[in-house]
Amino acid sequence: MEELENSEFFYHGKFYRNGTFDDLYIGIADGKIKSMSKFQNVKRVIELNGAVFPGATDIHVHFRDPGETDKEDFSTGSMSAIFGGTTTIMDMPNNSISVVDYEIYEKKKSAIKGRSFCDYGFHSMFNGDNIPLIHKESAGIKVFMGESTNATGIEEISEANQSKLDELGKNIIFHCESGSCLRNNAIKEESMCDHHFSRKSQCELDAMKKMNSFSMRRKIAAHISDYGNVRSLGDITFQKEILPQHMLLSCEKLSGSWGKVNPPIRDEKTRMENFQAYINGDIQLLSSDHAPHTEYDKGDFQHAKSGMIGVETRVPLILNLVRKKIVPMEVFVNTAILNPPAQFGLKKGVIEKGYGADFFTVNFSSARKINEGRLHSKNPFTPFHGFEAIFPDNVVLGGEIAIENNELIDDHFGKYKSFDKIMEP
Repeated sequence: MEELENSEFFYHGKFYRNGTFDDLYIGIADGKIKSMSKFQNVKRVIELNGAVFPGATDIHVHFRDPGETDKEDFSTGSMSAIFGGTTTIMDMPNNSISVVDYEIYEKKKSAIKGRSFCDYGFHSMFNGDNIPLIHKESAGIKVFMGESTNATGIEEISEANQSKLDELGKNIIFHCESGSCLRNNAIKEESMCDHHFSRKSQCELDAMKKMNSFSMRRKIAAHISDYGNVRSLGDITFQKEILPQHMLLSCEKLSGSWGKVNPPIRDEKTRMENFQAYINGDIQLLSSDHAPHTEYDKGDFQHAKSGMIGVETRVPLILNLVRKKIVPMEVFVNTAILNPPAQFGLKKGVIEKGYGADFFTVNFSSARKINEGRLHSKNPFTPFHGFEAIFPDNVVLGGEIAIENNELIDDHFGKYKSFDKIMEP
């Protein structure tokens, strides 16, 4: 690619827009799309080969920074994101010191500044009594309804607090596992299916029923592990998020603890039902829940920590299924590219004037197997090792080339995103 010195220039390629690939010249200024045209008689043009998509957004990652940077840090986590075509991430608050107030949020913000390869925002955590302390720039508010990594469960939220949370104008993201159900069903775990039985689907359903009854208008059910629970509710009042692991992996076919996650990877029958719901277009959000651990953390299964990586493989895995005509293109684009930023009020994920100039290019004939040795996380071990995927060749962030021909341009120019404006219901 030709590097251009002037602030205004054009990218040319086949951009995915309004359901089709359109041959366009996209004018760029100040990191945003300034113009679109079929023809352009200018010299300052960068050619993008292959299929060009808007950059993807992952609203659910755990980059472990600050506090547990032996597992991951923002540099390696964001590098993984950008290599997977994800140009914007939102980091979860259950660090070793959970993000529950303004001061902790600001310390995290300072610690990350200048160290990200992609754009980013931070979620804050609701711990039951901290609503006045939640930072106004938070992307969303995370509620753990049952115990998980660095988090205790909150199953009940008073009507007064429901109203106050709603007034924040944020998305409220629920980890739907009932704490009481988890405690009542805990068993000794020696396998992936033991973990599935120990954290029963009923625990997800119990929490989901409660969450569905809450009055907040912008609710997201995170990482749905059994879509049958959604169907059983009838009318729902929330958006639905799913992860590749709950659609493509089953506990019967996994050994070891690298796939141990909360909520668990379930049996093959449930996996197939989850995947069909996704293919049918019943899910709004595709996230990774990227949550690395060290080999030591993943040792003995009973005591192994829950969490697996995924920010780098989320988009490539589904793109390969698009190539195979298993997943409709529209479903992939809606869940990975269009809906996530729209749900959080970001002007990204669309090829339109005024939107962020984030793109990635792929060649649909260049599928390859996922190799842990080629991933960029500090702890790159994944149950998806050996799965076929299509990785981006080039990635553009805010109009600047971040990856060129599968090579990283060594510059941390990811920008912090503030979400301080109240959203409409």
